[in-house]
Amino acid sequence: MTIITMGVHVLDILVHPVSALPEGQQTALVENIRITPAGTAAGTAVILAKLGASVRTAGAIGTDSNGDFLLHLLEKAGIDTSLVVRKPDHPTSTTVLPIHPNGDRPTLHLLGANPFYAPEDIDWDEISTATHLHLGGPELLGPMNAARILQQAKSLGLTTSADLLAPGSMGSLAAIAPALPHLDYLLPNEDQVLGFTGTKDLLAGCHILHAAGVDTLAVTRGPAGVLLFSPTLIQDFPAYETTVVDTTGCGDAFSAGFLRAITLTRDLPAAVRLGLATAALVAQGLGTDHGNYTLETVDDFTSSATPLTNQPQSTEP
Repeated sequence: MTIITMGVHVLDILVHPVSALPEGQQTALVENIRITPAGTAAGTAVILAKLGASVRTAGAIGTDSNGDFLLHLLEKAGIDTSLVVRKPDHPTSTTVLPIHPNGDRPTLHLLGANPFYAPEDIDWDEISTATHLHLGGPELLGPMNAARILQQAKSLGLTTSADLLAPGSMGSLAAIAPALPHLDYLLPNEDQVLGFTGTKDLLAGCHILHAAGVDTLAVTRGPAGVLLFSPTLIQDFPAYETTVVDTTGCGDAFSAGFLRAITLTRDLPAAVRLGLATAALVAQGLGTDHGNYTLETVDDFTSSATPLTNQPQSTEP
């Protein structure tokens, strides 16, 4: 059973802690600088591999040294990178993140090769050997390209999911609408649901996306947890108490935990809980690849961790 993560690949350079940038040419000493794989495809792939999944990743990077190092890190994590294409005319997407002491993470981002990944770059014979396709950042690929990719994956018998990349303030329904009928699972955050649907009410936004074709949504809400919206169940799930060092990769961690549970045929509530637990563990350190957890240890954490709020309440859809 193989999961393919497709789409955004980023090399993250994380600096911690950074309370303020030094002025002029002054120097500030920090405790840690790490370089990690990241992005809604590459970051999710790393965490899936830690959870014991068989993972291949597909997307576009440059032919530069940053791309070489990103591939090295992914392969070291046990991920098959043979489906990653290299674009000589575009650099590898890279982000510098000065992490604040409270875990906030402003970013300096190089867009790089990611938007130039296209359906023509995809080896569909290889995709057909997988069981699930997770498309990270469909809006960055363009609505018709994303729809074409997901439709083809569904025709090959794969289940599908996607996680959005753009902030809600930059989103519109038109940017993702063609892809929605071909998605089994959409894993956005609350800001994205509100921004992409133009609503102020999360539940109303979920109804809009579901009416546009998505089967099930799991909407991350930071410390407020997750809203699960499916044809048979609408339910809020609390986040777990954790020590937050850096929130980088927490969305990818939720996606990875959720998808790992789905591929293990666990039910939707169990998938949400595994996603929340994985995100809580990733938040405890610096970078998307933080932690030496396994599926077993995350399951143990899920059974023993303290929810931040009351127990989830169910609502009829």
